[in-house]
Amino acid sequence: MPSDNCIYSINLHFPPKAEVLAFLDHQGRRPQRQALAVVNFGNEEDPNITEYVVGPLPKPTYHQDITVEKYGGKLPYYRRFLSGRDRDIINTLFMREEYPKAPNFMRQVFDYNENDFFLLPGLPPGFKSGDRNVWMTHFQNVSGSYSHPVGLELEVDISSLDTSQWKVLNVFYNGQYFEDMEDLERQFNEGRVRVAKVKKAPHDGGFSSLKPRVPPEWPGPLQYEPRGPRYCVRDNQVTFMSWSFAFGMEVNRGPRLFDVRFEGERIAYELSVQDAASLYGSNSPATMDAIYMDLGFALGRDAVTLTRGVDCPYLATYLDRHYMHESALPITRQNSICIFEQNAAIPIRRHYDQSDPKFYGGLVDSVLVFRAISTMVNYDYVWDFVFHQNGAVGVKIHATGYFFSSFFFDDAADFGNRVQEFTLGTMHTHNIHYKADLDVGVRKNGTACQESS
Repeated sequence: MPSDNCIYSINLHFPPKAEVLAFLDHQGRRPQRQALAVVNFGNEEDPNITEYVVGPLPKPTYHQDITVEKYGGKLPYYRRFLSGRDRDIINTLFMREEYPKAPNFMRQVFDYNENDFFLLPGLPPGFKSGDRNVWMTHFQNVSGSYSHPVGLELEVDISSLDTSQWKVLNVFYNGQYFEDMEDLERQFNEGRVRVAKVKKAPHDGGFSSLKPRVPPEWPGPLQYEPRGPRYCVRDNQVTFMSWSFAFGMEVNRGPRLFDVRFEGERIAYELSVQDAASLYGSNSPATMDAIYMDLGFALGRDAVTLTRGVDCPYLATYLDRHYMHESALPITRQNSICIFEQNAAIPIRRHYDQSDPKFYGGLVDSVLVFRAISTMVNYDYVWDFVFHQNGAVGVKIHATGYFFSSFFFDDAADFGNRVQEFTLGTMHTHNIHYKADLDVGVRKNGTACQESS
């Protein structure tokens, strides 16, 4: 509950880079292994968010509050992320208290029963620091629900730590605003509500179903390793040809690599995902100003189990990850990282000389891929770190899954494309943020990188 004291997350805490390099490069003392615990203090006179360094692991004997040092002051409690528990409470509030206030509207427009809706929040929760007002948009609760909006959105005030004080501030339906659900019911009974009755989709989602549209044919080409893998994974260390690196998964930010070396020389101290942001535009309140910062949904925790032969090759090495995030016990994501070598299907260099005598020279580009996939509600982000044999290393992001839609009404076509009768494929932009701390030649050339699509 918001009024509770609870551990929000536990991560590995990294020591300063100088200490790590002293150990790795100059036989210095091994830094202590420590954890970073984020604690939500809701049951305090001054509710706040506090971060502690806890150590040494695995049997800690101390904890140190680093919040002020890290952020320049205490973190107010309203800055906490919207939790899964918060969304459950909102859903219960709507079902028990709000929907019953508009019985004719809910029955005649939606043929409503308790399992009809899937709710998603429009974030951030307000326009200024301290706001905790969230627009919740309603979708049909079917497969691919993100493509089945019904046109109803409710704004709820969740600022109080007493959830019984949470209340609906505004109601929106098909281009019209209402004071509350009673106002919507009253105007509906008076015939002043513009109704757009959406046909109920089948349980598999119909057009949004993941079922194949055509019968499967014989298998496509597969890759194989004639003499077994040419890479080695030991604990969290990987070696491949001239490459070596350490890997991990940060519960909020996702996959990260450290101490990346080529032919024994460190070229990057850290390569890591930092965030994936989605910025939306629409004519409905939940999405017209929506900016989703996906680290708030936990990119690492939601790095899902990978499917052999689809998400990664059959012969890839699959690894489990373990997290503490919004849970009393550790969460295990089995087979949530894969590592494999792949023929790049293009020569790294080649030349055919037509002089006399003719000759040809070519070199195949075979790469090592480190992959994880984060499913952030509707989107699936495929994170690839790719290592080429010529010393090049790259990061790639593949975005798939479902688009986040809005209800199609009035001037909706100015904000995207109509993909179904009542579904707007909203205009939006993805910004993918990486950290690249490069150690090529010198030690002070780290930078942050960003990709947009």
